[in-house]
Amino acid sequence: MARKFGYARVSSKDQNLDRQYEALLPYVDNDSDKIFSEKASGKDIEGRDVLKGLCKTLTTGDVLYVVSLDRLGRNKADIKQILEDFKRNGVLVRVLDLPTTMMETRDDITAATMEMITNLLIEVLGYMAEMERRNIRERQKQGIAVAKAKGVRFGRKAIAYPETWNADYDSWRNGKCTAVSLIRKYGWAPATFYAKVHKYEKVER
Repeated sequence: MARKFGYARVSSKDQNLDRQYEALLPYVDNDSDKIFSEKASGKDIEGRDVLKGLCKTLTTGDVLYVVSLDRLGRNKADIKQILEDFKRNGVLVRVLDLPTTMMETRDDITAATMEMITNLLIEVLGYMAEMERRNIRERQKQGIAVAKAKGVRFGRKAIAYPETWNADYDSWRNGKCTAVSLIRKYGWAPATFYAKVHKYEKVER
């Protein structure tokens, strides 16, 4: 009898795995110990030690269930590589929201036809996931460009000059105190101090 396992993944530690567990439980004989999970980015397989372990340990005849294709990866190349690794080891991957992978082979639907349909859908869904990532990045770029055009500033907030700056600057330039003493007084890094000096002498002096 085939061994049945589940794999669940979320991208960050504050996300919850409960929904995926609930969806996978019926397919692994309601045994939560057969569901392997991790909280790791799907950007690439590096860092997803649980999934890499499953690729190495599951063997011929085993079945792995996942809720959706993007639990395996976020780009087409990654998804295809993972599926090929499982296929090479004789492991059948079933994706709950990919109906053709969940269908049992019937007389009128040969295994070869099922594989062809599934591979086609994997190509399409993988491409769509990759395009969505590109679209998100493009929208982010456009949003930043619009915000900058409206005067919104990004990055660290500029460090203001201390109220005593004018007097301290004059003392330093007149040799009455050292740069080190002022750096310690303000709690700045040396680079910040000299950047402020440069700006002050160039623009504000």
